[in-house]
Amino acid sequence: MEMKNEINSMIEKIHRCEEEIGKGIIGQKDIVRQVMIAILSDGNILLEGVPGLGKTQLVKTISKVLQMDFKRIQFTPDLMPSDVTGTNLIVKKDGQNTFEFQRGPIFANMVLADEINRATPKTQAALLEAMQEKTVTVGQETYSLPKPFMVLATQNPIENEGTYPLPEAQLDRFLLKLKVEFPNIDELKDIVNLTLNPKEPEINPILNGDEILTIREQIKLMPVAEPVMDYALKLVVYTHKDAQGAPEITKKYIDTGASPRAAQAIIKTAKVRAFMEGRYNVSFEDVNYVAIPALRHRIITNFDALSDMVSVEDIIQKIMLESK
Repeated sequence: MEMKNEINSMIEKIHRCEEEIGKGIIGQKDIVRQVMIAILSDGNILLEGVPGLGKTQLVKTISKVLQMDFKRIQFTPDLMPSDVTGTNLIVKKDGQNTFEFQRGPIFANMVLADEINRATPKTQAALLEAMQEKTVTVGQETYSLPKPFMVLATQNPIENEGTYPLPEAQLDRFLLKLKVEFPNIDELKDIVNLTLNPKEPEINPILNGDEILTIREQIKLMPVAEPVMDYALKLVVYTHKDAQGAPEITKKYIDTGASPRAAQAIIKTAKVRAFMEGRYNVSFEDVNYVAIPALRHRIITNFDALSDMVSVEDIIQKIMLESK
């Protein structure tokens, strides 16, 4: 009974977090929920959307609500890896010169990599170890990053000049790719009114780092029924055109399918979604809810998909129908 009350308290706090985040960002309720899912799944997020949709504001608001140390890195073509990770500096101690590590902005709980595709591949690669192993290696020393740790990166889908597309290895390290949609008229009116209001909304802290780690451990214990697990795995396997049972749309339009990390991402995030809904069992609906953001950046389509104007999302939807 005590454990049940504790779990209910966790769920209530998560819902209060969503409400509090909603004070600082208008609309985007699905995005807020999916970001919370990724945070509780211990994953990194790629936010894609045109400028001015409040992606940076969203991350700042979340860091306040979750009481997480927040750092923002503006990615530019001249940004160096050491500007992200930190570097060894020569300092004088006791009359002798010695090396001392100066930590970079990556040493925070929540790191916003703003316009990540503007940096060169060398600088983008500086994030790979941090995103996967939660460590930073400089010279011969390896440093652990604070817990919890996550990277939220933003990119502009319509701007190509002066950008460097993220390599597949880096895309695969993002748990979810979320597309921030343009607001409707009512939401746009609220956004304008909010920005014209001289008094900023008061954002109250709800969770902290230790509580997030506790919730994560609780969610890991959640079982997944065999049919639901098989369905989630089918979604990933059926993105490969050579797989037995792969649908025709895969064979026609997909060049490279999703990696095993996609299966891990779907199961982890489906568990969190079920937990947030107040259930301790994962449903097919939970898998469907997270499938597109977990798969869309892990699938490479061919020229036929481009010429026939078939999107990755269209393909995933079809695979979901074929996998039932």
